[in-house]
Amino acid sequence: MAEHKLTATKRTEFGKGASRRLRRAGEVPAVLYGHGTDPLHISLPGRETFLLLRQANVLLDISVEGEKQPFLALPKQVQRDVITGFLEHIDLLIVKAGEKVAVDVAILVTGEAERGSMVNHELNSLAVLAPATDIPNSIEVSVEGLAIGDHITVADLKLPEGVETHVEPETLVINVTNPPVVELETEEGDEAAEGEADEAAEGDEESSEDSE
Repeated sequence: MAEHKLTATKRTEFGKGASRRLRRAGEVPAVLYGHGTDPLHISLPGRETFLLLRQANVLLDISVEGEKQPFLALPKQVQRDVITGFLEHIDLLIVKAGEKVAVDVAILVTGEAERGSMVNHELNSLAVLAPATDIPNSIEVSVEGLAIGDHITVADLKLPEGVETHVEPETLVINVTNPPVVELETEEGDEAAEGEADEAAEGDEESSEDSE
């Protein structure tokens, strides 16, 4: 897993007003924490960080002014503007090479199941423990040749070396079923409905004549 370098500056002003000023200047407020260190409040280049965070579980190599060593960190909580999607605040977890971290990894489905079947994705991502510097981008599962009634569970997944999960082995990932049946009204049903509508209309006309 590649490390993506960013340069950060320490924040000395806090609060909503200070955060708004940072965002207007093209920066995004963030906090680094973990491994027994005091939280370090920083600002990151907004556009560059926004582009990097399009990738899940991206590993950041962050150089902070005044700090001797850069920090390896993973985004743990990202706050975005609900309308624009722009970054508003990021919580970054400091990690060390060689340690394992808890992350959710997307499940990538490949191949085609039996013609006329429906492939239900019961699990779209898997909670795993993975090396901090070698988090997989996705976990691939093939449905090639599966027939109606077949299924894939967590126990069937082939996890990359060094990656483990504590999700129950029998948890469904993929379930191949018949497509849903859409019931259409028969011609007889349509004719009966039309007949009932005509009778109702005639009844309304008779009632109208009686009232006259």
